[in-house]
Amino acid sequence: MSTPTLAAFEDAAAMLRGVVSHTPLDASLYLSEVLGVPVHLKLENLQRTGSFKIRGAAYRLSRLTEEERGRGVVAASAGNHAQGVALAAQALGIPATIFMPLGVPVPKLLATRGYGADVVLEGATVETPLRLAAEFAERTGAVLIHPFDHDDIITGQGTLGLELFDDLPELDTVLVSIGGGGLAAGVAAAVKARAAAVGRTVRVIGVQAENSAAYPESLRKGEPLEVATRPTIADGIAVARPGDIPFAVIRELLDDVVTVTEDDIARALLVLLERAKQVVEPAGAAGVAAILAGKVHATGPTVAILSGGNIDPLLLQRVVAHGLAASGRYMTLRIGLPDRPGQLSRVSELLAQAGANVIEVLHTRHGQGLQISEVILQLSVETRGEEHRAHVIQTLENAGFAPTVVAD
Repeated sequence: MSTPTLAAFEDAAAMLRGVVSHTPLDASLYLSEVLGVPVHLKLENLQRTGSFKIRGAAYRLSRLTEEERGRGVVAASAGNHAQGVALAAQALGIPATIFMPLGVPVPKLLATRGYGADVVLEGATVETPLRLAAEFAERTGAVLIHPFDHDDIITGQGTLGLELFDDLPELDTVLVSIGGGGLAAGVAAAVKARAAAVGRTVRVIGVQAENSAAYPESLRKGEPLEVATRPTIADGIAVARPGDIPFAVIRELLDDVVTVTEDDIARALLVLLERAKQVVEPAGAAGVAAILAGKVHATGPTVAILSGGNIDPLLLQRVVAHGLAASGRYMTLRIGLPDRPGQLSRVSELLAQAGANVIEVLHTRHGQGLQISEVILQLSVETRGEEHRAHVIQTLENAGFAPTVVAD
């Protein structure tokens, strides 16, 4: 494909008016202090269906012929694309079949079914549903709505970039999550086209989860490559191979691609909850994670796109706990003690003196290879950050105890 033109993005935005929301752009004082320039959050987590995916899905389906609509559509997704296709299909009266991986977050599954789609669960990652959806299309004649590897999908996603310029004309840098690349390609093309039209330039930086980062190596080699992936909480961007079409646009237009760790993402989710009061899914927090991890340098107003907010509450609970631990605000200690009266009281007194709040206590004489005269004390405590955490441990060591931090 050729990169979509500014006119193409503007036509798509006109078509989507009333179908998608023009989501808010919210200033973040905290992230501005971290990065040293004004930082704004594009709240696409507040979009219809809870993510940007409705943009590309609705635009793609709107361009189907009557004959194609009659054949129905099929898609594969870890959740957000599924909801976008399902809602767009429901609005247009098109039958939709969606293939999703077995571990898909329950809210995404229920929402997709709630929009009237026939959902098939299969495979551990999105790669299996992608294959099955293609086979279903071949077998039944249904139109395959790919999550990122299609011109119309990229054009629809790029309408988000036009909104950035409408709301922040002085925009300097955009941070965008990358999975297959549809959003990053669309936003980069739209933002840079709008900037060029007024004689300006804008940097666009893509962010991938370190455990599923196909773009850095693919860009180095100059072609889309399939990479080995590891489990990541950012399931929405867990794609093993870039899309051919978005890769061509990203190779031409993106200024950089950086990666973030699982701890980085967990910290970002916690910051967004506490500082921005925004519920965001892990994939949607990648841009903020890059800021917090020091992976981004900017010289002017910067936007981090919060691309989705569809997170399973149980995952959110685990991620918040992990984020607290990664930020030095929560830890579990294991301490060996002689089995005699007063030891638990002494440890509690020391923790109180150090200003640590005890959340949970386990005191046991069993297992752990203990001698008859020994016990193990395991405590979960709240701390105020890395410095305070180190102070708590040092306080216990100064009193003759040997605490061990239990891995999260």
